[in-house]
Amino acid sequence: MDRTTHPKRLMRNIGGVFALGYIGLCFFVALFAYMLASDGSKNANQMHLSLHSQSPGFQVQMLHIPSELPSVSFFEKLFFGDPNLGTYYPISNYRLEAEGVYIEHFNFDAPGKKELIPYERFVEVDRPQTIETTYVVTKKFLLGTDLFGRDILSRLLVGTRISLSIGLIAVFISLLVGVLLGSLGGYFGGNVDRLIMWLINVTWSIPTLLLVIAISVALGKGFWQVFIAVGLTMWVEVARIVRGQVISLKNREFVKAAQTLGFSSFRIISKHILPNAFGPLVVITAANFAAAILIESGLSFLGIGAQPPVPTWGTMIKDHYPFLLTGKPFMALAPGLAIMLLVSSFMVLGNALRDIYDPQLS
Repeated sequence: MDRTTHPKRLMRNIGGVFALGYIGLCFFVALFAYMLASDGSKNANQMHLSLHSQSPGFQVQMLHIPSELPSVSFFEKLFFGDPNLGTYYPISNYRLEAEGVYIEHFNFDAPGKKELIPYERFVEVDRPQTIETTYVVTKKFLLGTDLFGRDILSRLLVGTRISLSIGLIAVFISLLVGVLLGSLGGYFGGNVDRLIMWLINVTWSIPTLLLVIAISVALGKGFWQVFIAVGLTMWVEVARIVRGQVISLKNREFVKAAQTLGFSSFRIISKHILPNAFGPLVVITAANFAAAILIESGLSFLGIGAQPPVPTWGTMIKDHYPFLLTGKPFMALAPGLAIMLLVSSFMVLGNALRDIYDPQLS
């Protein structure tokens, strides 16, 4: 079947179309996470302990005191959030006095502390009424707040970026290592193939999560260490599939013709063999993407993934899973549902791609 018909076949697969659409939406959210989040601070990490564990839909008035630091550029906000948003005080009441704003801090259980904030703390206040129109805002928490009073929805949106970044970089590393080793083993055979197969079997014999934990411990805790650890454990499947494809293709007539013409082994592998192994590679890439998200979530849940205050879905579940039994399950269910939907979408897309590239259906 001509590859130009593959998009048409995908469009006939309703599940694959919905999965691809949802994945595309997640990539959009990941790119513009800080613009979409109501908490645009770095890592969506604005804490208001007086607002902890509030239910979805909760809203409260806040007094915004701008930062005296200069505002950051648009691209810095887009990729890293805005560290200079200023301070937000949740308030239950306020009134304008001659010397400043008299506020009562929000406290869910008891009357809050009262405080006078002078007008000098605000920027460009030409008259007291400007406070009401510019600096008193109502914030609504659509998915509620977490244990530290942070906006769950904002941290979910930023966490989408972490999960997809892990998937992208881990899959890139696995493809780089797996395609290289699989191609060499399948094309040259002999001792090269035996050595690579020994390495594949040794790596495969170690449980994936234990191997990832071992690599993470060796590299240390952190954001980039997780990328490398997950990527270095996922190349085995890629190498095995590429090796099998190369072995089945290297004796075909077009490869023999290229060898007769004196083309280099690198050119034969890269220009003639690997393009014909594209279908299985696409399918395994989708599956590895789902596996990388699950592994990263597991590492974060165990506390050896990306470290706080970086918002990851696994960390959000870790912090709030005890609340599943205390009447506030939304704090753990929201990130759990996000993981389930994204992983399921990649698996459904992988199944759709498998059907498209199945030669028996061509």
